[in-house]
Amino acid sequence: MLFVASVFLALLVTGFGFSAYQATAFEKSNPNRGERLDVGGYRMNSVYVPRPNTADLPTLVFIHGASANLRDQMTAFRSRLEGRADMLFLDRPGFGFSDRGGAQNAYPDGQADAIAALMKKRGISKAIIVSHSFGGAVAASFALNHKDMVAGLLFLSPATHPWPGGIEWYYDAAKAPVFGWLFSSLVAPPVGMALIDSATKTVFEPNARPDDYVEQTAAYLALRPRAFRNNAIDVANLLDYVKRTSPRYREIEAPAVIITGDTDRIVYPEIHSRQLHEDIRGSMLLRIHNLGHKPDYAATDVVIAALETLAGKTPDLEGVVRRAEARIAGDMRQ
Repeated sequence: MLFVASVFLALLVTGFGFSAYQATAFEKSNPNRGERLDVGGYRMNSVYVPRPNTADLPTLVFIHGASANLRDQMTAFRSRLEGRADMLFLDRPGFGFSDRGGAQNAYPDGQADAIAALMKKRGISKAIIVSHSFGGAVAASFALNHKDMVAGLLFLSPATHPWPGGIEWYYDAAKAPVFGWLFSSLVAPPVGMALIDSATKTVFEPNARPDDYVEQTAAYLALRPRAFRNNAIDVANLLDYVKRTSPRYREIEAPAVIITGDTDRIVYPEIHSRQLHEDIRGSMLLRIHNLGHKPDYAATDVVIAALETLAGKTPDLEGVVRRAEARIAGDMRQ
């Protein structure tokens, strides 16, 4: 019995040691490109890109989805929009290089409050809020609780409404009080490293994932035990949260555009995007044929045209959508 206990303890020590080493290696390979600012007892990390005098768009604030960080949206949009607007790319609480903060930040409204505090710290009084996937629930909460700071809302494949069924088993495993720490530390890093290539390709399907996506977006940062567990808790809390909050979406008054793909298998458009469109009076729904869960990459031109529309410009939005659909028409699941 003593021998078995000793072996078990040795395995635990080895596992925790590997996780600590790997987390440090992830951060060393992907150093922070942002600035950590105090927003009320904890620090939020962000990259602020100032506008020149020739800018033609309002300030843009980008909210990333689950298992991600600010570099996901920054890789997709910075080079395409730099010079046209102030841009703020941020790590949600507990992701990337942002601190988790208090218990309220395990819910979208707490994260929305954190983002509002960060915007004020950055001197941003109002912005178009651009959100992807899980970030859609945060953006909707932001619009409800900080309406004076919203110039417009752009939802990309948003997760905003109750869905049938539950969540993947590993989210429940990782959120558990004690076992969750063990799972996040001993299982998630090595298994995640083995699966990250195929998992990120699945998120893009049927569209092609950029070959350098994992490296450019520092996706490995999501495998650090603390970030992995924070993500699991966020996802596990989401269903009950949107059950409570989605009836209030009819209170949202800001102009809104929702972009979704009809082949999205991560966040079902009929459950989320369609209902969000019905809830937000005057919103525009762009449903793109053969688009998966990543319009920020597979239909970046549509996203930019939608931003221009929210800014009061009149791009040929229907034409941009048709060209995007023609470009991805032959994409197939791997």
